Amino acid sequence: MLRLGVNIDHVATLRQARRTVYPSLVDAAAICERAGAQGITVHLREDRRHIQDADVYALRKSLKTRMNLEMANNPDIVSVALDVGPDEVCMVPERREELTTEGGLDVAGQRKDLAPVVAALKQRGVCVSMFIDPELRQVEAAAEVGAPYVELHTGAYAEHTRSERELELGRLIAAAKRAHEIGLKVNAGHGLSFDNLGPILNIPYLDTLNIGHSIVCHAVFVGLEQSVKDMLKAMRVFPE
Repeated sequence: MLRLGVNIDHVATLRQARRTVYPSLVDAAAICERAGAQGITVHLREDRRHIQDADVYALRKSLKTRMNLEMANNPDIVSVALDVGPDEVCMVPERREELTTEGGLDVAGQRKDLAPVVAALKQRGVCVSMFIDPELRQVEAAAEVGAPYVELHTGAYAEHTRSERELELGRLIAAAKRAHEIGLKVNAGHGLSFDNLGPILNIPYLDTLNIGHSIVCHAVFVGLEQSVKDMLKAMRVFPE
C-alpha cells in the first residue's frame, strides 16, 4: 500500500507569521494521523523559518505514526536528529535564500561528508533517505553512502505544464527502477498536488509520498482532516 506522509511545515508557517503559540503542530499532526496519514514530516531548517527545535521534540513524544525529519547536513541539525531519534531522516540540500527546497541533494559530490552522518544516524536506529533528483548516478551514490531509501524530487515534474511532464515522469520511473534494482526503497515528494498527482502513481516501487503545501492549502477550504482524507483518496485512484 502506498503510504502518505503529511508535511506540516506550513502549519508552522502560519504560527511564525505572528510568532504566536497557535496553531499547534502537535494538534495538527494528531488530526492528520486521525485522518489516516501514515507519517508526519517536518523540515528543521537552519534559519528556523517555520519548524522550531521544540516542535521536533514535542512531535517525537506525541506522534502515533512515523516521524520523518527533513534536514541539511549541518552539525547543529544533525545533533538535534541524533538526540531526538526520529523514525526517519531525509537529507536535503538547503540554501537560506530559497523559498523552498530547490532541487535534489548532490549525493555523488558529497559522499565523504554524507557517509559518516548516515552511519551515525543508522547507529542511532534512524532510517535514512537521500532527497535526490531522478538521476541514476545520484541513486547509486545514495546506496554507496549507506542510505536504505531515496526520495525522488518531483519538483521539476510539478513545475512543468501537463504537456511537458512526460519526459520528467520518465526520468522518475527510470530512477525508481534503478533504486529497486540495487536494493533501495523509494519515496517521492515536492510540489505534488491534487491536480498533478495522478501520473506520479505510475512510478513503480513507491513506498511513501511526502506531501505538505497542497494539503495545507486545501485545508483552508475543507479543514485539515478532510484535506488529508481527500489526498489519501486521490492516491488510491490511478489515472486512466
